[in-house]
Amino acid sequence: MKKNAVNRMYFQSPVFRKRLVLLCFLCAALSAGSQESPAGQPPAEPDLSAVPAVEEQRLAIIRYGTDTEIAGLIKILRAEQSNPQGVLPEEEPSGGSAESPIDRELAVLAGKTKNKNILAGVFSFFADRKKQGLEERAVTAIENRDDEAFETVSAAIDYLGKVEFPQAAGVLEEILDGEESRFMNASIRALGRIAKKRDPEKTAEFLVDYYTNRDPGDENRREIIVALGSAGSKKGVPFLVSIAENDDERVPLRMAALEGLSGIGDRDGLPAILGAAASNDPNVRASAIAALGPFEGEDVDTAILEAFRDSYYRTRIAAARASQNRKLTEAVPYLKFRCENDDVPNVRDEAVKALGAIGNSDARGVLENLFGDRKNSDRIRVGSAEMLLQNDSPGYAEKVIDEMDYAKAKNQTALYNGFLRVLGSATAPVLEELAKRFFASGGVIEKSYALDICLNNNFRSLTEQITSLSDPKNGSLSVKSKKILDSWGP
Repeated sequence: MKKNAVNRMYFQSPVFRKRLVLLCFLCAALSAGSQESPAGQPPAEPDLSAVPAVEEQRLAIIRYGTDTEIAGLIKILRAEQSNPQGVLPEEEPSGGSAESPIDRELAVLAGKTKNKNILAGVFSFFADRKKQGLEERAVTAIENRDDEAFETVSAAIDYLGKVEFPQAAGVLEEILDGEESRFMNASIRALGRIAKKRDPEKTAEFLVDYYTNRDPGDENRREIIVALGSAGSKKGVPFLVSIAENDDERVPLRMAALEGLSGIGDRDGLPAILGAAASNDPNVRASAIAALGPFEGEDVDTAILEAFRDSYYRTRIAAARASQNRKLTEAVPYLKFRCENDDVPNVRDEAVKALGAIGNSDARGVLENLFGDRKNSDRIRVGSAEMLLQNDSPGYAEKVIDEMDYAKAKNQTALYNGFLRVLGSATAPVLEELAKRFFASGGVIEKSYALDICLNNNFRSLTEQITSLSDPKNGSLSVKSKKILDSWGP
Protein backbone atom coordinates (compact mmCIF):
# COMPACT_ATOMS: atom_id res chain seq x y z
CA MET A 1 0.00 0.00 0.00
CA LYS A 2 1.29 3.46 -0.84
CA LYS A 3 2.56 5.67 1.96
CA ASN A 4 -0.03 8.43 1.37
CA ALA A 5 -2.87 5.91 1.55
CA VAL A 6 -1.50 4.50 4.80
CA ASN A 7 -1.23 8.00 6.28
CA ARG A 8 -4.77 8.82 5.20
CA MET A 9 -6.12 5.68 6.84
CA TYR A 10 -4.22 6.46 10.05
CA PHE A 11 -5.42 10.07 10.30
CA GLN A 12 -9.03 8.94 9.79
CA SER A 13 -8.80 6.05 12.25
CA PRO A 14 -10.32 5.90 15.77
CA VAL A 15 -6.81 5.23 17.11
CA PHE A 16 -5.56 8.60 15.87
CA ARG A 17 -8.58 10.44 17.22
CA LYS A 18 -8.17 8.81 20.66
CA ARG A 19 -4.51 9.77 20.71
CA LEU A 20 -5.46 13.27 19.64
CA VAL A 21 -7.79 13.68 22.62
CA LEU A 22 -5.22 12.21 25.00
CA LEU A 23 -2.50 14.52 23.72
CA CYS A 24 -4.79 17.52 24.11
CA PHE A 25 -5.56 16.54 27.68
CA LEU A 26 -1.89 16.17 28.52
CA CYS A 27 -1.08 19.50 26.86
CA ALA A 28 -3.82 21.23 28.79
CA ALA A 29 -2.48 19.76 32.01
CA LEU A 30 1.07 20.87 31.22
CA SER A 31 -0.01 24.35 30.21
CA ALA A 32 -1.74 24.80 33.53
CA GLY A 33 1.63 24.34 35.24
CA SER A 34 3.04 21.40 37.13
CA GLN A 35 1.74 20.91 40.66
CA GLU A 36 3.39 18.58 43.13
CA SER A 37 1.26 16.15 45.10
CA PRO A 38 1.37 16.36 48.90
CA ALA A 39 4.22 14.31 50.35
CA GLY A 40 3.47 10.64 50.60
CA GLN A 41 0.29 10.86 48.52
CA PRO A 42 -0.09 9.48 45.00
CA PRO A 43 -0.87 12.00 42.27
CA ALA A 44 -4.55 12.63 41.77
CA GLU A 45 -6.32 10.85 38.93
CA PRO A 46 -6.93 13.15 35.96
CA ASP A 47 -10.41 14.63 35.81
CA LEU A 48 -11.64 13.52 32.38
CA SER A 49 -14.49 15.99 32.60
CA ALA A 50 -11.84 18.71 32.28
CA VAL A 51 -10.84 17.61 28.77
CA PRO A 52 -11.16 20.80 26.70
CA ALA A 53 -13.73 21.34 23.99
CA VAL A 54 -12.96 20.46 20.37
CA GLU A 55 -11.53 23.87 19.51
CA GLU A 56 -9.36 23.90 22.61
CA GLN A 57 -8.11 20.44 21.75
CA ARG A 58 -7.14 21.64 18.31
CA LEU A 59 -5.42 24.74 19.63
CA ALA A 60 -3.41 22.53 21.97
CA ILE A 61 -2.31 20.37 19.03
CA ILE A 62 -1.09 23.46 17.18
CA ARG A 63 0.75 24.81 20.23
CA TYR A 64 2.39 21.64 21.46
CA GLY A 65 1.99 18.92 18.83
CA THR A 66 4.51 17.29 16.51
CA ASP A 67 4.55 17.92 12.78
CA THR A 68 2.78 14.58 12.26
CA GLU A 69 0.00 15.52 14.69
CA ILE A 70 -0.41 18.96 13.15
CA ALA A 71 -0.54 17.39 9.67
CA GLY A 72 -3.28 15.08 10.95
CA LEU A 73 -5.23 18.04 12.33
CA ILE A 74 -4.96 19.88 9.01
CA LYS A 75 -6.28 16.79 7.23
CA ILE A 76 -9.29 16.81 9.53
CA LEU A 77 -9.88 20.54 8.96
CA ARG A 78 -9.69 20.03 5.21
CA ALA A 79 -12.19 17.18 5.39
CA GLU A 80 -14.62 19.30 7.39
CA GLN A 81 -14.38 22.12 4.88
CA SER A 82 -15.27 19.76 2.05
CA ASN A 83 -18.68 19.58 3.82
CA PRO A 84 -19.12 15.87 4.49
CA GLN A 85 -22.66 14.66 5.04
CA GLY A 86 -24.08 15.81 8.32
CA VAL A 87 -21.89 18.89 8.74
CA LEU A 88 -22.84 22.36 7.60
CA PRO A 89 -20.06 24.53 6.17
CA GLU A 90 -18.72 27.33 8.29
CA GLU A 91 -19.31 30.76 6.83
CA GLU A 92 -15.94 32.18 5.97
CA PRO A 93 -15.31 34.97 3.45
CA SER A 94 -12.99 33.97 0.63
CA GLY A 95 -9.72 35.78 0.67
CA GLY A 96 -10.21 37.06 4.21
CA SER A 97 -7.56 37.43 6.86
CA ALA A 98 -6.76 34.83 9.52
CA GLU A 99 -9.73 35.57 11.80
CA SER A 100 -10.66 32.31 13.53
CA PRO A 101 -8.69 31.16 16.61
CA ILE A 102 -7.43 28.13 14.66
CA ASP A 103 -6.20 30.28 11.77
CA ARG A 104 -4.62 32.81 14.11
CA GLU A 105 -2.76 30.10 15.98
CA LEU A 106 -1.59 28.49 12.74
CA ALA A 107 -0.34 31.88 11.55
CA VAL A 108 1.59 32.35 14.82
CA LEU A 109 3.07 28.88 14.45
CA ALA A 110 4.13 29.55 10.86
CA GLY A 111 5.87 32.71 11.98
CA LYS A 112 7.97 30.85 14.55
CA THR A 113 8.77 27.43 13.14
CA LYS A 114 11.21 26.29 10.45
CA ASN A 115 9.82 22.76 10.37
CA LYS A 116 9.30 22.10 6.66
CA ASN A 117 6.36 19.76 7.16
CA ILE A 118 4.49 22.22 9.35
CA LEU A 119 5.20 25.21 7.12
CA ALA A 120 4.29 23.41 3.91
CA GLY A 121 1.07 22.17 5.48
CA VAL A 122 0.02 25.57 6.83
CA PHE A 123 0.87 27.41 3.60
CA SER A 124 -1.11 24.85 1.62
CA PHE A 125 -4.08 24.98 4.01
CA PHE A 126 -4.25 28.78 3.76
CA ALA A 127 -3.63 28.76 0.00
CA ASP A 128 -6.53 26.41 -0.72
CA ARG A 129 -8.89 28.93 0.93
CA LYS A 130 -7.06 32.00 -0.43
CA LYS A 131 -6.69 33.03 3.18
CA GLN A 132 -4.52 36.02 3.91
CA GLY A 133 -2.23 36.35 6.90
CA LEU A 134 0.97 34.53 5.90
CA GLU A 135 2.28 36.86 3.19
CA GLU A 136 5.22 38.25 5.16
CA ARG A 137 6.35 34.79 6.27
CA ALA A 138 6.02 33.45 2.73
CA VAL A 139 8.10 36.24 1.23
CA THR A 140 10.75 35.72 3.92
CA ALA A 141 10.89 32.01 3.09
CA ILE A 142 11.42 32.77 -0.60
CA GLU A 143 14.05 35.44 0.05
CA ASN A 144 15.94 33.03 2.32
CA ARG A 145 15.34 30.04 0.04
CA ASP A 146 18.89 28.78 0.37
CA ASP A 147 18.29 28.26 4.09
CA GLU A 148 14.76 26.88 3.79
CA ALA A 149 13.58 23.44 2.72
CA PHE A 150 12.43 22.99 -0.87
CA GLU A 151 8.92 22.05 0.30
CA THR A 152 8.63 25.24 2.35
CA VAL A 153 9.67 27.54 -0.50
CA SER A 154 7.46 25.80 -3.07
CA ALA A 155 4.45 26.03 -0.76
CA ALA A 156 5.21 29.70 -0.04
CA ILE A 157 5.34 30.54 -3.75
CA ASP A 158 2.06 28.74 -4.39
CA TYR A 159 0.45 30.54 -1.45
CA LEU A 160 1.48 34.01 -2.65
CA GLY A 161 0.11 33.24 -6.09
CA LYS A 162 -3.24 32.03 -4.81
CA VAL A 163 -3.76 35.03 -2.54
CA GLU A 164 -2.60 37.24 -5.44
CA PHE A 165 -0.02 39.14 -3.41
CA PRO A 166 1.40 41.76 -5.84
CA GLN A 167 4.43 42.62 -3.71
CA ALA A 168 5.81 39.15 -4.43
CA ALA A 169 6.42 39.95 -8.11
CA GLY A 170 9.97 41.17 -7.55
CA VAL A 171 11.26 38.07 -5.79
CA LEU A 172 9.47 35.79 -8.28
CA GLU A 173 11.10 37.56 -11.23
CA GLU A 174 14.42 37.32 -9.41
CA ILE A 175 14.04 33.52 -9.34
CA LEU A 176 13.27 33.44 -13.06
CA ASP A 177 16.12 35.79 -13.95
CA GLY A 178 18.46 33.57 -11.97
CA GLU A 179 17.09 30.51 -13.81
CA GLU A 180 16.65 28.63 -10.56
CA SER A 181 15.12 25.57 -12.18
CA ARG A 182 13.76 24.00 -8.98
CA PHE A 183 11.39 26.94 -8.39
CA MET A 184 10.77 28.16 -11.95
CA ASN A 185 7.54 26.29 -12.59
CA ALA A 186 5.85 27.48 -9.40
CA SER A 187 7.15 31.04 -9.84
CA ILE A 188 5.80 31.36 -13.38
CA ARG A 189 2.40 30.13 -12.26
CA ALA A 190 2.32 32.52 -9.28
CA LEU A 191 3.49 35.48 -11.38
CA GLY A 192 0.56 35.00 -13.76
CA ARG A 193 -1.91 34.85 -10.88
CA ILE A 194 -0.78 38.09 -9.25
CA ALA A 195 -0.46 40.02 -12.54
CA LYS A 196 -3.95 41.57 -12.51
CA LYS A 197 -3.27 43.15 -9.10
CA ARG A 198 0.20 44.24 -10.05
CA ASP A 199 0.72 45.26 -13.71
CA PRO A 200 -0.76 42.95 -16.38
CA GLU A 201 1.01 44.63 -19.29
CA LYS A 202 4.42 44.57 -17.64
CA THR A 203 3.96 40.93 -16.63
CA ALA A 204 2.88 39.95 -20.15
CA GLU A 205 5.94 41.65 -21.64
CA PHE A 206 8.22 39.92 -19.16
CA LEU A 207 6.74 36.49 -19.85
CA VAL A 208 6.77 36.82 -23.66
CA ASP A 209 10.38 38.00 -23.56
CA TYR A 210 11.32 35.16 -21.26
CA TYR A 211 9.71 32.57 -23.53
CA THR A 212 11.23 34.05 -26.68
CA ASN A 213 14.72 35.07 -25.64
CA ARG A 214 15.57 32.77 -22.75
CA ASP A 215 15.59 29.01 -22.38
CA PRO A 216 12.78 28.17 -19.96
CA GLY A 217 12.84 24.50 -20.94
CA ASP A 218 9.98 22.45 -22.35
CA GLU A 219 8.57 21.75 -18.90
CA ASN A 220 8.06 25.50 -18.29
CA ARG A 221 6.83 26.68 -21.69
CA ARG A 222 3.27 25.61 -21.06
CA GLU A 223 3.29 27.34 -17.67
CA ILE A 224 4.34 30.61 -19.33
CA ILE A 225 1.48 30.34 -21.82
CA VAL A 226 -1.03 29.64 -19.03
CA ALA A 227 0.40 32.54 -16.99
CA LEU A 228 -0.13 34.89 -19.95
CA GLY A 229 -3.80 33.94 -19.98
CA SER A 230 -4.04 34.50 -16.23
CA ALA A 231 -2.42 37.94 -16.58
CA GLY A 232 -5.26 38.96 -18.91
CA SER A 233 -3.30 41.55 -20.88
CA LYS A 234 -4.00 42.20 -24.57
CA LYS A 235 -0.24 42.40 -25.06
CA GLY A 236 -0.14 38.64 -24.79
CA VAL A 237 -2.68 38.04 -27.57
CA PRO A 238 -0.38 38.15 -30.65
CA PHE A 239 2.04 35.74 -29.02
CA LEU A 240 -0.71 33.30 -28.04
CA VAL A 241 -2.26 33.53 -31.52
CA SER A 242 1.06 32.60 -33.09
CA ILE A 243 1.15 29.41 -31.04
CA ALA A 244 -2.52 28.51 -31.46
CA GLU A 245 -2.30 28.82 -35.24
CA ASN A 246 0.93 26.87 -35.61
CA ASP A 247 0.07 23.35 -36.82
CA ASP A 248 3.66 22.29 -36.20
CA GLU A 249 3.58 23.33 -32.53
CA ARG A 250 3.13 20.72 -29.82
CA VAL A 251 -0.53 19.99 -29.07
CA PRO A 252 -0.37 20.74 -25.30
CA LEU A 253 1.08 24.20 -26.06
CA ARG A 254 -1.61 24.94 -28.65
CA MET A 255 -4.28 23.87 -26.18
CA ALA A 256 -2.79 26.11 -23.48
CA ALA A 257 -2.65 29.04 -25.93
CA LEU A 258 -6.34 28.61 -26.77
CA GLU A 259 -7.19 28.55 -23.08
CA GLY A 260 -5.09 31.68 -22.60
CA LEU A 261 -6.89 33.51 -25.42
CA SER A 262 -10.18 32.61 -23.81
CA GLY A 263 -8.94 33.93 -20.46
CA ILE A 264 -7.98 37.26 -22.00
CA GLY A 265 -11.22 37.43 -24.01
CA ASP A 266 -9.94 39.91 -26.62
CA ARG A 267 -11.68 39.58 -29.99
CA ASP A 268 -8.35 39.75 -31.83
CA GLY A 269 -7.83 36.19 -30.66
CA LEU A 270 -11.17 34.88 -31.98
CA PRO A 271 -10.06 34.03 -35.57
CA ALA A 272 -7.32 31.77 -34.20
CA ILE A 273 -9.84 29.98 -31.95
CA LEU A 274 -12.35 29.48 -34.78
CA GLY A 275 -9.57 28.20 -37.01
CA ALA A 276 -8.49 25.72 -34.34
CA ALA A 277 -12.07 24.43 -34.10
CA ALA A 278 -11.47 22.82 -37.51
CA SER A 279 -8.07 21.35 -36.60
CA ASN A 280 -7.14 17.81 -37.52
CA ASP A 281 -6.21 17.16 -33.91
CA PRO A 282 -9.25 16.28 -31.76
CA ASN A 283 -7.79 17.72 -28.55
CA VAL A 284 -7.14 21.05 -30.25
CA ARG A 285 -10.74 21.08 -31.54
CA ALA A 286 -12.12 20.41 -28.09
CA SER A 287 -9.97 23.14 -26.55
CA ALA A 288 -11.04 25.61 -29.24
CA ILE A 289 -14.75 25.05 -28.58
CA ALA A 290 -14.17 25.36 -24.84
CA ALA A 291 -12.37 28.66 -25.47
CA LEU A 292 -15.36 30.31 -27.18
CA GLY A 293 -17.11 31.18 -23.91
CA PRO A 294 -16.27 34.92 -23.69
CA PHE A 295 -17.09 35.66 -27.35
CA GLU A 296 -20.36 36.61 -29.06
CA GLY A 297 -21.56 36.44 -32.64
CA GLU A 298 -23.22 34.23 -35.21
CA ASP A 299 -19.88 32.71 -36.23
CA VAL A 300 -19.31 31.63 -32.63
CA ASP A 301 -22.78 30.08 -32.28
CA THR A 302 -22.33 28.22 -35.56
CA ALA A 303 -19.01 26.77 -34.42
CA ILE A 304 -20.60 25.53 -31.18
CA LEU A 305 -23.50 23.85 -32.99
CA GLU A 306 -21.15 22.20 -35.48
CA ALA A 307 -19.12 20.84 -32.58
CA PHE A 308 -22.06 18.61 -31.58
CA ARG A 309 -21.32 16.60 -34.74
CA ASP A 310 -17.71 15.94 -33.77
CA SER A 311 -16.84 12.27 -33.34
CA TYR A 312 -14.51 13.12 -30.45
CA TYR A 313 -16.53 13.06 -27.25
CA ARG A 314 -14.58 15.83 -25.52
CA THR A 315 -15.54 18.23 -28.30
CA ARG A 316 -19.22 17.38 -27.80
CA ILE A 317 -18.80 17.95 -24.05
CA ALA A 318 -17.22 21.34 -24.80
CA ALA A 319 -20.15 22.19 -27.08
CA ALA A 320 -22.66 21.29 -24.36
CA ARG A 321 -20.82 23.39 -21.78
CA ALA A 322 -20.54 26.32 -24.19
CA SER A 323 -24.29 26.08 -24.84
CA GLN A 324 -24.89 26.02 -21.10
CA ASN A 325 -22.75 29.07 -20.43
CA ARG A 326 -24.34 31.05 -23.26
CA LYS A 327 -27.90 29.72 -22.75
CA LEU A 328 -27.89 29.00 -26.49
CA THR A 329 -31.54 28.24 -27.33
CA GLU A 330 -30.62 27.07 -30.85
CA ALA A 331 -28.76 24.18 -29.24
CA VAL A 332 -31.86 22.59 -27.65
CA PRO A 333 -32.53 20.05 -30.45
CA TYR A 334 -28.84 19.10 -30.52
CA LEU A 335 -28.85 18.66 -26.76
CA LYS A 336 -32.03 16.57 -26.90
CA PHE A 337 -30.41 14.27 -29.44
CA ARG A 338 -27.27 13.93 -27.29
CA CYS A 339 -29.33 13.11 -24.18
CA GLU A 340 -31.21 10.39 -25.98
CA ASN A 341 -28.53 8.93 -28.21
CA ASP A 342 -24.97 9.70 -27.16
CA ASP A 343 -22.96 6.65 -26.22
CA VAL A 344 -20.82 8.55 -23.69
CA PRO A 345 -22.48 9.09 -20.27
CA ASN A 346 -20.52 12.28 -19.57
CA VAL A 347 -21.82 13.84 -22.79
CA ARG A 348 -25.39 13.02 -21.78
CA ASP A 349 -24.78 14.52 -18.31
CA GLU A 350 -23.47 17.78 -19.75
CA ALA A 351 -26.35 17.95 -22.23
CA VAL A 352 -28.85 17.64 -19.37
CA LYS A 353 -27.11 20.44 -17.46
CA ALA A 354 -27.14 22.63 -20.56
CA LEU A 355 -30.88 22.12 -21.03
CA GLY A 356 -31.39 23.13 -17.41
CA ALA A 357 -29.35 26.28 -17.87
CA ILE A 358 -31.20 27.27 -21.05
CA GLY A 359 -34.48 26.69 -19.23
CA ASN A 360 -36.94 27.80 -21.92
CA SER A 361 -40.18 25.91 -22.60
CA ASP A 362 -38.56 23.65 -25.21
CA ALA A 363 -35.69 22.74 -22.87
CA ARG A 364 -38.08 22.05 -19.98
CA GLY A 365 -40.20 19.86 -22.22
CA VAL A 366 -37.18 17.73 -23.09
CA LEU A 367 -36.23 17.44 -19.42
CA GLU A 368 -39.78 16.47 -18.42
CA ASN A 369 -39.77 13.63 -20.93
CA LEU A 370 -36.34 12.43 -19.81
CA PHE A 371 -37.39 12.50 -16.17
CA GLY A 372 -40.78 10.92 -16.71
CA ASP A 373 -39.70 7.97 -18.85
CA ARG A 374 -38.95 5.15 -16.42
CA LYS A 375 -37.02 3.31 -19.11
CA ASN A 376 -34.27 5.93 -19.01
CA SER A 377 -31.16 5.40 -16.91
CA ASP A 378 -31.11 6.48 -13.28
CA ARG A 379 -28.39 8.97 -14.13
CA ILE A 380 -30.48 10.71 -16.79
CA ARG A 381 -33.63 10.74 -14.70
CA VAL A 382 -31.95 12.14 -11.57
CA GLY A 383 -30.03 14.75 -13.57
CA SER A 384 -33.22 15.86 -15.31
CA ALA A 385 -35.07 16.05 -12.00
CA GLU A 386 -32.32 18.20 -10.56
CA MET A 387 -32.53 20.65 -13.47
CA LEU A 388 -36.34 20.82 -13.28
CA LEU A 389 -36.17 21.54 -9.55
CA GLN A 390 -33.54 24.22 -10.08
CA ASN A 391 -35.81 25.95 -12.59
CA ASP A 392 -39.13 25.48 -10.77
CA SER A 393 -39.04 23.63 -7.46
CA PRO A 394 -42.69 24.34 -6.51
CA GLY A 395 -43.85 23.09 -9.90
CA TYR A 396 -41.92 19.82 -9.92
CA ALA A 397 -41.20 18.85 -6.30
CA GLU A 398 -44.35 16.78 -5.88
CA LYS A 399 -43.67 14.84 -9.09
CA VAL A 400 -40.14 14.06 -7.95
CA ILE A 401 -41.44 12.93 -4.54
CA ASP A 402 -43.89 10.58 -6.26
CA GLU A 403 -41.13 9.08 -8.40
CA MET A 404 -38.87 8.78 -5.36
CA ASP A 405 -41.54 6.83 -3.50
CA TYR A 406 -42.11 4.63 -6.54
CA ALA A 407 -38.38 3.89 -6.73
CA LYS A 408 -38.34 2.89 -3.08
CA ALA A 409 -41.34 0.62 -3.54
CA LYS A 410 -39.53 -1.10 -6.41
CA ASN A 411 -36.28 -1.38 -4.41
CA GLN A 412 -34.47 0.87 -6.87
CA THR A 413 -32.02 2.08 -4.23
CA ALA A 414 -29.68 4.13 -6.45
CA LEU A 415 -32.59 5.95 -8.07
CA TYR A 416 -34.25 6.55 -4.68
CA ASN A 417 -31.04 8.01 -3.23
CA GLY A 418 -30.56 10.20 -6.31
CA PHE A 419 -34.04 11.71 -6.03
CA LEU A 420 -33.52 12.11 -2.29
CA ARG A 421 -30.34 14.06 -2.90
CA VAL A 422 -31.85 16.54 -5.37
CA LEU A 423 -34.90 17.09 -3.17
CA GLY A 424 -32.57 17.91 -0.28
CA SER A 425 -31.49 21.12 -2.01
CA ALA A 426 -34.91 22.12 -3.40
CA THR A 427 -37.22 24.85 -2.12
CA ALA A 428 -40.99 24.24 -2.20
CA PRO A 429 -43.82 24.28 0.38
CA VAL A 430 -44.72 20.65 -0.35
CA LEU A 431 -41.35 19.58 1.04
CA GLU A 432 -42.48 20.38 4.59
CA GLU A 433 -44.64 17.25 4.68
CA LEU A 434 -41.76 15.21 3.29
CA ALA A 435 -39.46 16.49 6.04
CA LYS A 436 -42.08 15.62 8.68
CA ARG A 437 -42.32 12.12 7.27
CA PHE A 438 -38.55 11.65 7.35
CA PHE A 439 -38.31 12.95 10.92
CA ALA A 440 -41.03 10.55 12.01
CA SER A 441 -39.96 7.36 10.26
CA GLY A 442 -36.83 7.90 8.19
CA GLY A 443 -33.36 6.54 8.75
CA VAL A 444 -30.22 8.56 9.37
CA ILE A 445 -29.81 9.55 5.71
CA GLU A 446 -33.45 10.61 5.35
CA LYS A 447 -33.27 12.63 8.57
CA SER A 448 -30.10 14.32 7.35
CA TYR A 449 -31.80 15.39 4.14
CA ALA A 450 -34.84 16.47 6.14
CA LEU A 451 -32.54 18.85 8.01
CA ASP A 452 -31.24 20.18 4.69
CA ILE A 453 -34.80 20.74 3.53
CA CYS A 454 -35.66 22.62 6.72
CA LEU A 455 -32.61 24.85 6.43
CA ASN A 456 -33.11 25.60 2.71
CA ASN A 457 -36.82 26.31 3.14
CA ASN A 458 -36.69 27.95 6.59
CA PHE A 459 -39.24 25.47 7.94
CA ARG A 460 -39.19 26.81 11.50
CA SER A 461 -42.45 25.04 12.22
CA LEU A 462 -40.33 21.88 12.51
CA THR A 463 -38.07 23.31 15.22
CA GLU A 464 -39.30 20.75 17.73
CA GLN A 465 -38.28 17.84 15.48
CA ILE A 466 -34.92 19.42 14.80
CA THR A 467 -34.33 20.02 18.51
CA SER A 468 -35.06 16.36 19.24
CA LEU A 469 -32.10 15.41 17.06
CA SER A 470 -29.66 17.72 18.86
CA ASP A 471 -28.91 15.13 21.53
CA PRO A 472 -25.21 14.14 21.23
CA LYS A 473 -26.21 10.47 20.92
CA ASN A 474 -27.39 11.29 17.39
CA GLY A 475 -23.83 11.94 16.19
CA SER A 476 -23.61 13.88 12.93
CA LEU A 477 -27.34 14.63 13.04
CA SER A 478 -26.77 16.34 16.38
CA VAL A 479 -24.05 18.57 14.95
CA LYS A 480 -26.15 19.45 11.93
CA SER A 481 -29.32 20.17 13.90
CA LYS A 482 -27.47 22.39 16.39
CA LYS A 483 -25.98 24.46 13.59
CA ILE A 484 -29.41 24.95 12.05
CA LEU A 485 -30.89 26.02 15.38
CA ASP A 486 -27.95 28.36 15.99
CA SER A 487 -28.37 29.93 12.55
CA TRP A 488 -32.06 30.55 13.25
CA GLY A 489 -31.39 32.11 16.64
CA PRO A 490 -33.80 32.17 19.60
